[in-house]
Amino acid sequence: FAVLHAAVPGLPAARSSVLPGIVLRRDFAVHCPAEGELRVLLVTEPLRPALTAPGVEFVVDSEGQYQASLRWITRRTEALVRHLKSNNVKLLLSSVKQDEEVLYYAKLYGVSVVECLLPEEMALISEITGISPYEPFGDNMCREISETAVAAFCQPLLLGSKRCVHIGFSSVCAFQPHCLILCGPVDGVNEQHAAALQEAFTMLQQLFKTVDQ
Repeated sequence: FAVLHAAVPGLPAARSSVLPGIVLRRDFAVHCPAEGELRVLLVTEPLRPALTAPGVEFVVDSEGQYQASLRWITRRTEALVRHLKSNNVKLLLSSVKQDEEVLYYAKLYGVSVVECLLPEEMALISEITGISPYEPFGDNMCREISETAVAAFCQPLLLGSKRCVHIGFSSVCAFQPHCLILCGPVDGVNEQHAAALQEAFTMLQQLFKTVDQ
C-alpha cells in the first residue's frame, strides 16, 4: 500500500483519484518521449564502469595512462548504452544514481532514465513484470538482453508541485496495479485518510482469506 498511494497536500479531497499503473515519486533524470512498445530495464548498479574494483589498488605511471583509462571508460559507457538501445530498451529504472556520462549517452540514444528508486518500488516492479535487474559487467557485456518488461505508457505526472513519473506495465500475473492519489488540505489529513484506507484493505484481505478457506 505504501508504494501504491501518493499523498498530495493543498488540493481538495474531491481531486483524489485512482490511476492505472504505478506512480514513482521522482522526476525523469532523462526524458526521451517514445512511441510504440516501451521496453523497460531494471538496474541496481552504476552503468559507468569504475577504474578499479573495491579493495583493488589502481596504479598508473603517467597522466597519459590515466587519460587513456578515462577514454576507455567513456567508450565502454557509450557502447553499453548503445547496446541497450539496440535491444529496444527505451526506459531505464535504476535504484542508484547514474553518472552524468551515462545520462549524456542515454539522452543521445533516446533512452529515458529514472534514478534512485526505493527497494520497495524495485521489488514491486519485479513482482509485476517478472524480471530481475540487469547485470551489465559480466563476461559478455554485449549479450542479448532478455529480461526486459513492457510498459504501455510512461509519462510525466505533476502531483501538486512535485514532478513524478507515471508508468503502466503489462503485468505477467493477475495483479493489475493501480495507484491511489489522495488529495487533502494538509499532510495530516492525508495521513489519516491513508491509514483508514490501509486498515480497510487489510480487513478485506482477511475477509476474503476466510471465505477462501
